[in-house]
Amino acid sequence: MARGKLRIHLGAAPGVGKTYAMLAEAHRRVERGTDCVVAFVEHHGRPRTEVLLHGLEQVPRRELEYRGGVFPEMDLDAVLARRPQVALVDELAHTNVPGSRNAKRWQDVEELLAAGIDVVSTVNIQHLESLGDVVESITGVRQQETVPDEVVRRADQVELVDMTPEALRRRMAHGNIYRPDKIDAALSNHFRPGNLTALRELALLWVADRADAYLTQYRSEHRVSKIWGSRERIVVGLTGGPEGRTLIRRGARLAEKGAGGEVLAVYIARSDGLTSASPKELALQRTLVEDLGGTFHHVVGDDIPAALLAFARGVNATQIVLGSSRRKTWQYVFGPGVGATVARESGPDLDVHIVTHDEVARGRGLPVARGARLGRSRRVWGWITGVAGPPLLAALLNAVDLGLANDMLLFLALTVAAALLGGLLPALASAAVGSLLLNYFYTPPLHRWTIADPKNIVAIVIFVAVGVAVASVVDLAARRTHQAARLRAESEILSFLAGNVLRGETGLEDLLERVRETFGMESAALLERASDVEPWTCAGRVGRGHPVDRPDQADVDMPVGDHMALALTGRVLPAEDRRVLAAFAAQAAVVLDRRRLREEADRARTLAEGNRIRTALLAAVSHDLRTPLAGIKAAVTSLRSEDVEWSEEDRAELLAGIEEGADRLDHLVGNLLDMSRLQTGTVTPLIREIDLDEVVPMALGGVPEGSACLEVPETLPMVAVDPGLLERAMANLVENAVKYSPPGALVLVAGSALADRVEVRVVDRGPGVPDEAKERIFEPFQRHGDAPRGAGVGLGLAVARGFAEAMGGTLEAEDTPGGGLTMVLTLRAAGTRPEHRPAAEPERQAS
Repeated sequence: MARGKLRIHLGAAPGVGKTYAMLAEAHRRVERGTDCVVAFVEHHGRPRTEVLLHGLEQVPRRELEYRGGVFPEMDLDAVLARRPQVALVDELAHTNVPGSRNAKRWQDVEELLAAGIDVVSTVNIQHLESLGDVVESITGVRQQETVPDEVVRRADQVELVDMTPEALRRRMAHGNIYRPDKIDAALSNHFRPGNLTALRELALLWVADRADAYLTQYRSEHRVSKIWGSRERIVVGLTGGPEGRTLIRRGARLAEKGAGGEVLAVYIARSDGLTSASPKELALQRTLVEDLGGTFHHVVGDDIPAALLAFARGVNATQIVLGSSRRKTWQYVFGPGVGATVARESGPDLDVHIVTHDEVARGRGLPVARGARLGRSRRVWGWITGVAGPPLLAALLNAVDLGLANDMLLFLALTVAAALLGGLLPALASAAVGSLLLNYFYTPPLHRWTIADPKNIVAIVIFVAVGVAVASVVDLAARRTHQAARLRAESEILSFLAGNVLRGETGLEDLLERVRETFGMESAALLERASDVEPWTCAGRVGRGHPVDRPDQADVDMPVGDHMALALTGRVLPAEDRRVLAAFAAQAAVVLDRRRLREEADRARTLAEGNRIRTALLAAVSHDLRTPLAGIKAAVTSLRSEDVEWSEEDRAELLAGIEEGADRLDHLVGNLLDMSRLQTGTVTPLIREIDLDEVVPMALGGVPEGSACLEVPETLPMVAVDPGLLERAMANLVENAVKYSPPGALVLVAGSALADRVEVRVVDRGPGVPDEAKERIFEPFQRHGDAPRGAGVGLGLAVARGFAEAMGGTLEAEDTPGGGLTMVLTLRAAGTRPEHRPAAEPERQAS
């Protein structure tokens, strides 16, 4: 069975007209004879949307009961049994009511598509899973209903339903989106112009990226090599020279002239890995192009013009920016150069800009050092073999006559040995000395620097040529071996860095220590400054070398952007080491940014928690504290009234109300003070050894008689606690249990010993708490379920857990067998060593 096709109407916000557009599309399909049904469409009371439902067949919905309510959902089985050609399914990201076949509506849609039914659906950009963090930073609200990006990307068609923020706000103000009582709140929150503009930009960019991906796929499938200038893409060709920064800035200016312009900087490296480019300069250029919003690409190719043009056509570029050649005039005899070749072969669909710069005609590249490829001892032995070996071999051959051919082969072998040991220069010296000795001792006329037979001249020339060729091959092999070993070491280091990036394990000091050890330096420091005129400051430093205040004071400095540098002291690094050093420097900057972002997140979390506490405190003061005050005020006013004569029973009842209100106030204020002490870490427990039966009975004084039963054996071991904190914690637990227990049900307070711990269980038979809410009830100002406002401000359990942890104990919630909730207070038995508690949760740690 062929899979159905999915069409999605994507919008930036509610009310842009997604459902309206979907229903209009359904009417057009029905008019063409298509079997189209409404599987699930919610009009949200919008008259114009509701009108479009008329004339369309609607599959009856399935009603599900959940938590005492009845909720309509799409009847997936009915739609599958009906098997229409097209099904309309609104709100793709919707979460189904528990009891449905699938948890999400997009999973229902997948079943319809698998059954061969075409589906038309709707979704807002804010519900895409990958954009959750971005949307939260814009609107301040985390979207709970999301749909995986892959589901939307697999859609056969995605149509953007767009509307300007101004028009959407007018539609909102006219009552076409929400009910009148919600309009003001919506316009002041989610529907602010800034929010709508940002969400609209997200939707436009997402659709543009999908269109670009489709275009790339289409060009690949149809093998289209011709440039299609759908948007300006500027390719900047880099050589690793200092002119690259000028070219990148020029490319960025060209991209800014067109809407949606992109900059792609590309460096073409030879396949043999040998290059004269400066790793430091390439790192700076990579940073610059990324700061300007572009991307950096590393491409391998021996034919630079062909590789550059292939890359440009592969990314559908419209322009190429190259620098004027740095070659001197006489070097043009070897060819026209990269710029001229690219301009000649680019064709009419690709513009080439040749940009002048300060390095024009100043020469190309830097010579590649060769002598350092071999070890010092090998070079010494190579020179000994190349210079002293031929005279010793000549003295040996003078005693034995082997013939000219054998003599030349032995001298050639000695030249090869010098090349294997010392490289090119010792081999050239061996070839020169050997050729002179062959001429003097073994070529007629003997013992003269002349050669009589022309054949011997040819032989000596061949001898010298073979010696030079072999020496060159050996030198090249030695350099390649050295380079391969170096690249292997670099790859291991870069793999280590990449692993740390993915795991997020390395701290700044650990990374700097790794840099110091890798390059054998005395010290390593990361310096930064706010601007070009500000002094440098040290963000992190390791080692025992002399500290540096500026990058130019160090032996090695590696810039990271414009205002950060990695400074090393100890020795001067060779140029080839700077490539790996640049990777370390970039990682150090990332680690520093991550650490600061983490610190900012912690500060923001602390501020948010403080704001939440303050908001809840204000709510408590405004209602829960004012309620008993109002009752006390009313009772006192009534007693002082001279217009009414109160009976003794009425006076007693009013006084009892005043006493009850005062007790409630005292309890609430006590909990508020205790919570503030816990939040600020000023709880100092005075630990001493006591019996539970000395404290626990006192905690039952605040509950009505006959509401709690105490079972604390006298054989329990003593506990190491603060008696005052334990009494307050137990009082809160018992009062909470009594509050939620049904009438006539006793609350059981039982003690038991377990190894080196003593457990106190407070058992009630109330409604209980689901597993997902067992931790949340211990947070400040949290009341589970539909507890009335007069039930307190939600501090009792938070204070109890805070006091328990301050004394080195724990407080957890468990289900009571047969129904209800059991609070388990675990305390340390006397004579046992307290557990080490990490300082990771200051809000729960007593100072």
